[in-house]
Amino acid sequence: MSDEQATEPEPTDVSALPFAAPCRELSLDAPLRWLACGWWDFRQAPGPSLILGLLLTLLSAVITWGTWAYGTLALYLGLATGFVFVGPVLAIGFYTISRQLESGKPVRLGTCLREGWRRLRELLVVGAVLLVVLLVWARAASMVYIFFPSETGGGWESLLPFLGIGSSVGALFASIVFSASAVSLPMLVDRKADSITAVITSVNAVLRNKGPMLVWGSLIVALVIVGFATALLGFVVSLPVIGHASWHAYRETVDASAWPEHESC
Repeated sequence: MSDEQATEPEPTDVSALPFAAPCRELSLDAPLRWLACGWWDFRQAPGPSLILGLLLTLLSAVITWGTWAYGTLALYLGLATGFVFVGPVLAIGFYTISRQLESGKPVRLGTCLREGWRRLRELLVVGAVLLVVLLVWARAASMVYIFFPSETGGGWESLLPFLGIGSSVGALFASIVFSASAVSLPMLVDRKADSITAVITSVNAVLRNKGPMLVWGSLIVALVIVGFATALLGFVVSLPVIGHASWHAYRETVDASAWPEHESC
């Protein structure tokens, strides 16, 4: 046996790995650090980030137009708010860019697409779960529309049942999807982990850091509101920043060192 063969690391025993990666305790200001790091990544790779941000903005514009033209108001609101938390599936390219920057590699958009394709199987499993939840969410949103007051002139008080029930339903689905996707997709991009392990890790991280994750979710909602308020133009910048920040959220929150690392971009 040669020295090279003797020093070659043994493959990781998957059966010996824990069911979920351990997570760290976070401070309430952690989401602000993630946003700052996300903005730094955006400034370091503005070209690829803006291209991906523009593509996602165009996609969200098509979805918004189609839902508004052919769906009810409640369905539109359900899909619009659901996009806040299904967005991480569309942000895989941003995770890859941040990973390249972290490793000191030159950022290339083609590399991002190739890396995303290699992780496609596990990413599609998580994406399919999120899509099912989103469709149920949209259906629930359309059912909530029955609480919309049928008579005009009742004042804003007549909207309270509709707004209260709609907000409660939205918060329930948002918490489910956000918990499952907060750090799972960046973990799948970074490590050779299965989708179940990544989702369980994400849920555990959210439950153990409820305060910081609530702040993080609120910041995402605020940035998305800005995007809608600017006729979706703000998404061109806000979506890349959120995507890059989500990568740093994963890196600070999860200790995934036990899982084999994917080959560097």
